Amino acid sequence: MATPKVALITGAVKRIGATISRTLHKEGYNLVLHYRHSSEEALQLMVELNQQRPSSAITVQADLNDMDALQPLADSALSEWGGVDLLVNNASSFYPTPLDTSTQQQWDELINSNLRAPYFLCSKLAESLRERNGCIINLIDIHAQRGLPGHPIYSIAKAGLQMMTLSLAKELAPSVRVNGVSPGPILWPEANMSDEKKGAILEQTLLGKTGTPEDLAGAVVYLSTARFVTGQILSVDGGKSLYSH
Repeated sequence: MATPKVALITGAVKRIGATISRTLHKEGYNLVLHYRHSSEEALQLMVELNQQRPSSAITVQADLNDMDALQPLADSALSEWGGVDLLVNNASSFYPTPLDTSTQQQWDELINSNLRAPYFLCSKLAESLRERNGCIINLIDIHAQRGLPGHPIYSIAKAGLQMMTLSLAKELAPSVRVNGVSPGPILWPEANMSDEKKGAILEQTLLGKTGTPEDLAGAVVYLSTARFVTGQILSVDGGKSLYSH
Protein backbone atom coordinates (compact mmCIF):
# COMPACT_ATOMS: atom_id res chain seq x y z
CA MET A 1 0.00 0.00 0.00
CA ALA A 2 1.41 3.39 -1.00
CA THR A 3 2.28 5.86 1.72
CA PRO A 4 -0.33 8.64 1.78
CA LYS A 5 0.69 12.07 0.64
CA VAL A 6 0.57 14.88 3.20
CA ALA A 7 -1.21 18.22 2.81
CA LEU A 8 -1.03 21.26 5.07
CA ILE A 9 -4.14 23.42 4.67
CA THR A 10 -4.35 26.79 6.37
CA GLY A 11 -7.78 27.93 7.52
CA ALA A 12 -8.77 24.30 7.14
CA VAL A 13 -11.73 23.75 9.42
CA LYS A 14 -14.56 26.12 8.38
CA ARG A 15 -16.45 27.06 5.23
CA ILE A 16 -14.41 26.56 2.03
CA GLY A 17 -11.36 25.34 3.95
CA ALA A 18 -13.33 22.48 5.49
CA THR A 19 -14.64 21.41 2.08
CA ILE A 20 -11.11 21.44 0.65
CA SER A 21 -9.95 19.38 3.62
CA ARG A 22 -12.67 16.75 3.24
CA THR A 23 -12.11 16.56 -0.50
CA LEU A 24 -8.35 16.09 -0.25
CA HIS A 25 -8.87 13.50 2.48
CA LYS A 26 -11.13 11.53 0.11
CA GLU A 27 -8.29 11.75 -2.42
CA GLY A 28 -6.10 9.86 0.06
CA TYR A 29 -4.13 12.68 1.68
CA ASN A 30 -3.14 12.78 5.31
CA LEU A 31 -3.99 16.25 6.55
CA VAL A 32 -2.45 18.88 8.79
CA LEU A 33 -5.47 21.06 9.61
CA HIS A 34 -4.48 24.59 10.59
CA TYR A 35 -6.86 26.83 12.49
CA ARG A 36 -6.66 30.10 14.41
CA HIS A 37 -9.63 30.38 16.77
CA SER A 38 -11.97 27.59 15.68
CA SER A 39 -10.80 24.90 18.10
CA GLU A 40 -14.19 23.19 18.39
CA GLU A 41 -14.63 22.93 14.62
CA ALA A 42 -11.03 21.73 14.28
CA LEU A 43 -11.54 18.94 16.81
CA GLN A 44 -14.81 17.86 15.18
CA LEU A 45 -13.29 17.72 11.71
CA MET A 46 -10.20 15.85 12.92
CA VAL A 47 -12.37 13.24 14.67
CA GLU A 48 -14.59 12.90 11.59
CA LEU A 49 -11.62 12.30 9.28
CA ASN A 50 -9.84 9.95 11.65
CA GLN A 51 -13.00 7.85 11.98
CA GLN A 52 -12.93 7.44 8.21
CA ARG A 53 -9.22 6.62 8.14
CA PRO A 54 -7.33 6.21 11.42
CA SER A 55 -4.36 8.50 12.12
CA SER A 56 -4.91 10.52 8.95
CA ALA A 57 -5.48 14.03 10.33
CA ILE A 58 -4.03 16.29 12.99
CA THR A 59 -4.83 19.87 13.99
CA VAL A 60 -2.36 22.70 14.59
CA GLN A 61 -3.31 26.08 16.05
CA ALA A 62 -1.43 29.16 14.85
CA ASP A 63 -2.05 32.88 14.49
CA LEU A 64 -0.75 33.69 11.01
CA ASN A 65 -0.32 37.34 12.02
CA ASP A 66 2.47 36.19 14.35
CA MET A 67 5.74 35.47 12.54
CA ASP A 68 6.92 33.41 15.51
CA ALA A 69 3.98 31.03 15.00
CA LEU A 70 4.96 30.06 11.45
CA GLN A 71 7.99 27.93 12.25
CA PRO A 72 6.16 25.76 14.82
CA LEU A 73 3.33 25.32 12.32
CA ALA A 74 5.76 24.23 9.61
CA ASP A 75 7.64 21.98 12.04
CA SER A 76 4.42 20.26 13.12
CA ALA A 77 3.50 19.59 9.51
CA LEU A 78 6.94 18.23 8.67
CA SER A 79 7.36 16.06 11.75
CA GLU A 80 4.01 14.24 11.84
CA TRP A 81 4.53 12.17 8.66
CA GLY A 82 8.07 13.12 7.68
CA GLY A 83 7.34 15.81 5.10
CA VAL A 84 4.75 17.73 3.12
CA ASP A 85 3.60 17.11 -0.47
CA LEU A 86 0.99 19.87 -0.79
CA LEU A 87 0.59 23.29 0.81
CA VAL A 88 -2.80 24.97 0.40
CA ASN A 89 -2.69 28.61 1.49
CA ASN A 90 -6.39 29.12 2.12
CA ALA A 91 -6.54 31.17 5.35
CA SER A 92 -7.58 34.77 4.80
CA SER A 93 -8.81 37.86 6.60
CA PHE A 94 -11.44 39.93 4.83
CA TYR A 95 -13.14 43.17 5.83
CA PRO A 96 -13.55 46.69 4.42
CA THR A 97 -10.86 49.33 4.87
CA PRO A 98 -12.02 52.65 3.39
CA LEU A 99 -8.96 54.69 2.47
CA ASP A 100 -9.77 57.64 4.74
CA THR A 101 -10.13 55.50 7.84
CA SER A 102 -7.58 52.70 7.22
CA THR A 103 -5.22 51.91 10.07
CA GLN A 104 -1.79 50.34 10.25
CA GLN A 105 -3.28 47.51 12.33
CA GLN A 106 -5.69 46.73 9.49
CA TRP A 107 -2.84 46.88 6.99
CA ASP A 108 -0.73 44.51 9.07
CA GLU A 109 -3.52 41.99 9.65
CA LEU A 110 -4.69 41.84 6.04
CA ILE A 111 -1.22 41.78 4.52
CA ASN A 112 0.10 39.29 7.07
CA SER A 113 -2.70 36.74 6.78
CA ASN A 114 -3.19 37.00 3.02
CA LEU A 115 0.42 37.44 1.86
CA ARG A 116 3.22 37.38 4.41
CA ALA A 117 2.24 34.12 6.11
CA PRO A 118 1.75 32.23 2.81
CA TYR A 119 5.13 33.44 1.57
CA PHE A 120 7.05 32.35 4.63
CA LEU A 121 5.21 29.04 4.89
CA CYS A 122 6.32 28.37 1.32
CA SER A 123 9.86 29.27 2.34
CA LYS A 124 9.86 27.03 5.40
CA LEU A 125 8.37 24.05 3.55
CA ALA A 126 10.32 24.51 0.30
CA GLU A 127 12.99 21.90 1.06
CA SER A 128 10.44 19.18 1.80
CA LEU A 129 8.31 20.15 -1.19
CA ARG A 130 11.38 19.93 -3.45
CA GLU A 131 12.30 16.50 -2.10
CA ARG A 132 8.79 15.21 -2.78
CA ASN A 133 8.17 17.03 -6.09
CA GLY A 134 5.35 18.74 -4.28
CA CYS A 135 2.83 21.43 -5.03
CA ILE A 136 1.63 24.77 -3.64
CA ILE A 137 -1.88 26.07 -4.27
CA ASN A 138 -2.78 29.61 -3.22
CA LEU A 139 -6.38 30.78 -2.80
CA ILE A 140 -6.41 34.19 -4.43
CA ASP A 141 -9.47 36.25 -5.45
CA ILE A 142 -10.84 37.76 -8.64
CA HIS A 143 -10.35 41.14 -6.90
CA ALA A 144 -6.60 40.65 -7.20
CA GLN A 145 -7.11 41.84 -10.79
CA ARG A 146 -9.86 44.37 -10.18
CA GLY A 147 -9.90 45.91 -6.73
CA LEU A 148 -13.04 45.54 -4.62
CA PRO A 149 -14.42 49.00 -3.77
CA GLY A 150 -14.00 49.80 -0.10
CA HIS A 151 -11.48 46.97 0.36
CA PRO A 152 -8.19 48.40 -0.95
CA ILE A 153 -5.86 46.68 1.53
CA TYR A 154 -7.46 43.26 0.98
CA SER A 155 -7.29 43.74 -2.79
CA ILE A 156 -3.62 44.79 -2.57
CA ALA A 157 -2.81 41.72 -0.45
CA LYS A 158 -4.50 39.33 -2.88
CA ALA A 159 -2.75 40.99 -5.84
CA GLY A 160 0.50 40.36 -4.00
CA LEU A 161 -0.47 36.72 -3.49
CA GLN A 162 -1.11 36.37 -7.21
CA MET A 163 2.34 37.74 -8.04
CA MET A 164 3.84 35.52 -5.34
CA THR A 165 2.27 32.53 -7.13
CA LEU A 166 3.84 33.51 -10.44
CA SER A 167 7.21 34.35 -8.88
CA LEU A 168 7.51 31.19 -6.79
CA ALA A 169 6.57 29.06 -9.79
CA LYS A 170 9.86 30.28 -11.26
CA GLU A 171 11.82 30.12 -8.00
CA LEU A 172 10.80 26.55 -7.19
CA ALA A 173 10.85 25.05 -10.70
CA PRO A 174 11.34 22.37 -11.81
CA SER A 175 10.72 20.41 -8.60
CA VAL A 176 7.68 22.20 -7.17
CA ARG A 177 4.59 23.38 -9.03
CA VAL A 178 2.94 26.59 -7.79
CA ASN A 179 -0.57 27.57 -8.89
CA GLY A 180 -3.52 29.59 -7.69
CA VAL A 181 -7.29 29.33 -7.57
CA SER A 182 -9.20 32.58 -7.89
CA PRO A 183 -12.76 32.28 -6.55
CA GLY A 184 -15.68 34.45 -7.47
CA PRO A 185 -19.02 34.33 -5.62
CA ILE A 186 -18.86 30.95 -3.87
CA LEU A 187 -20.09 31.60 -0.33
CA TRP A 188 -21.46 34.94 0.80
CA PRO A 189 -19.41 36.64 3.54
CA GLU A 190 -20.34 35.69 7.10
CA ALA A 191 -21.22 39.33 7.76
CA ASN A 192 -24.73 40.28 6.70
CA MET A 193 -25.12 41.19 3.04
CA SER A 194 -28.33 42.59 1.63
CA ASP A 195 -30.32 40.70 -0.98
CA GLU A 196 -29.92 43.74 -3.22
CA LYS A 197 -26.13 43.50 -3.00
CA LYS A 198 -26.21 39.76 -3.67
CA GLY A 199 -28.44 40.31 -6.68
CA ALA A 200 -26.09 42.96 -8.07
CA ILE A 201 -23.17 40.54 -7.80
CA LEU A 202 -25.07 37.76 -9.57
CA GLU A 203 -26.08 40.14 -12.34
CA GLN A 204 -22.34 40.62 -12.99
CA THR A 205 -21.71 36.86 -13.06
CA LEU A 206 -22.13 35.34 -16.50
CA LEU A 207 -23.60 32.07 -15.21
CA GLY A 208 -26.03 34.01 -13.00
CA LYS A 209 -25.52 31.95 -9.85
CA THR A 210 -23.08 31.31 -7.03
CA GLY A 211 -20.66 28.45 -7.12
CA THR A 212 -20.23 25.90 -4.35
CA PRO A 213 -17.31 25.07 -2.08
CA GLU A 214 -17.14 21.76 -3.94
CA ASP A 215 -16.47 23.66 -7.18
CA LEU A 216 -13.47 25.27 -5.54
CA ALA A 217 -12.24 22.06 -3.93
CA GLY A 218 -12.44 20.33 -7.31
CA ALA A 219 -10.13 22.97 -8.76
CA VAL A 220 -7.68 22.37 -5.92
CA VAL A 221 -7.71 18.63 -6.61
CA TYR A 222 -7.15 19.24 -10.32
CA LEU A 223 -4.15 21.50 -9.69
CA SER A 224 -2.73 19.04 -7.17
CA THR A 225 -2.59 16.38 -9.89
CA ALA A 226 -1.88 18.49 -13.00
CA ARG A 227 1.73 17.45 -13.51
CA PHE A 228 2.39 19.84 -16.42
CA VAL A 229 0.74 22.96 -14.98
CA THR A 230 2.60 25.62 -12.99
CA GLY A 231 2.41 29.38 -12.63
CA GLN A 232 -1.30 29.44 -13.49
CA ILE A 233 -4.28 31.12 -11.84
CA LEU A 234 -7.49 29.16 -12.36
CA SER A 235 -10.60 31.34 -12.04
CA VAL A 236 -13.59 29.59 -10.50
CA ASP A 237 -15.98 32.50 -10.70
CA GLY A 238 -18.91 31.74 -13.02
CA GLY A 239 -17.47 34.22 -15.50
CA LYS A 240 -17.58 37.18 -13.12
CA SER A 241 -14.05 38.25 -14.05
CA LEU A 242 -15.19 38.62 -17.68
CA TYR A 243 -18.04 40.93 -16.86
CA SER A 244 -17.68 44.42 -18.31
CA HIS A 245 -19.77 47.42 -17.42
